[in-house]
Amino acid sequence: MKLIYRITSRLSLALLGLLSLWALFFYLILVEEINNETDDSLAEYSEQIISRALGGETLPSSDNGTNNTYHITPVTADYAREYDDIRYFDQIVYIASRDEEEPARVLKTVFRDRNDQHYELTVAIPTFERDDLQMTILVWIVFLYVLLLLAIVGINVWVLARSLRPLYILLEWLENFNVGRPTPPLDNPTPVTEFRKLNEAALRSARRNEELFEQQKQFIGNAAHELQTPLAVCRNRLEALLDDDTLSEHQLGELLKTMDTLDALVRLNKTLLLLSRIDNGQFPQTVPVDMTALVTRLTDDFREAYAHSGLEVHISRQASLSVDMNPELASTLLANLLKNAFVHNRPNGRIDIEILSDRISIRNTGSETPLDASRIFERFYRGTTREGSSGLGLALVHSIGTLYGLTISYSFDQQEHHFEIFFGKNIRSVPIS
Repeated sequence: MKLIYRITSRLSLALLGLLSLWALFFYLILVEEINNETDDSLAEYSEQIISRALGGETLPSSDNGTNNTYHITPVTADYAREYDDIRYFDQIVYIASRDEEEPARVLKTVFRDRNDQHYELTVAIPTFERDDLQMTILVWIVFLYVLLLLAIVGINVWVLARSLRPLYILLEWLENFNVGRPTPPLDNPTPVTEFRKLNEAALRSARRNEELFEQQKQFIGNAAHELQTPLAVCRNRLEALLDDDTLSEHQLGELLKTMDTLDALVRLNKTLLLLSRIDNGQFPQTVPVDMTALVTRLTDDFREAYAHSGLEVHISRQASLSVDMNPELASTLLANLLKNAFVHNRPNGRIDIEILSDRISIRNTGSETPLDASRIFERFYRGTTREGSSGLGLALVHSIGTLYGLTISYSFDQQEHHFEIFFGKNIRSVPIS
């Protein structure tokens, strides 16, 4: 949820609670005010009736068209002493003129005449229907709430969108920022102090990451380059020792093991140097590469090298796929994926390669558990304990894909490992007729 919508939703909930409290207090105050006004009318009406009764004047008709009703009842002195002089309360009374019952405000008071006879006067004035009043207030509160909510949402979205515009510009800039690629300029002027500080912090962090990345690339490239000569010297000396006829069989075996380890180190060094060259953009040459022919040639080479594994290999060609890439990197990209399919397979397993108009799909049997899709393209990550694996093969694939904007995906379904390369805008495909 976006920040502006989250703020608006919380304001709406707060407004709902505030309006509900306001409605409750408004209702109570309104009822109290109506009762006060009605009580004043009741008191005035009762005084008129008592004054006339004590003065011997004719009492007003109880049915005078005003819906006001009264009646006088003789009571005992004990009853008069037991109750207060004036009592107000709400009651449902019968209105003869309407022949129906209505809610009314009632006043009861006790008075006595010159003969010390006590009387109780009951006066009733019809008042409002509480249920109707509550419903009316509820309807208007809902209407007011909806109206205010729409107004507040509109105003908040407009105000917050304008106020948070520098934040969204910064977020978009951060999304487009990639270490190793040219840093886009951050054009985000703002008078808000917090946003200015946030812009400065983001720029400092970006520059620091760029510096660290450049230092890392330079270190890896220099280290890999400097290691080439010592590794070559060590290999030459070991080869010279292998030609010594005085060595025992055990010594020759140990030397061969050392040679294997040195070969693995040489391959690792070459891979690191290649990664460094890719990161430094040292492969500017881009030509149309026939990926169909390249896949066929590499597959034939690997099929011959791993013939002892009894693997069943199928190639399906749906298009003659040509891609604008550096030929060396195109070969490295496909060779690493195909080699994984051969090396990390099971005896008598299966490899299915499909060449489509916009992608190449490689499926192979192998381990019965999927690889960690979130880490397989990390450098030095090993999803297998197979000896000789450097953990850089798929990292190379990822670096080449990043360089050319390719999409490389991995999935595991039907007990098969599935890699796909989507070539996007780099493709030059011609369907097979």
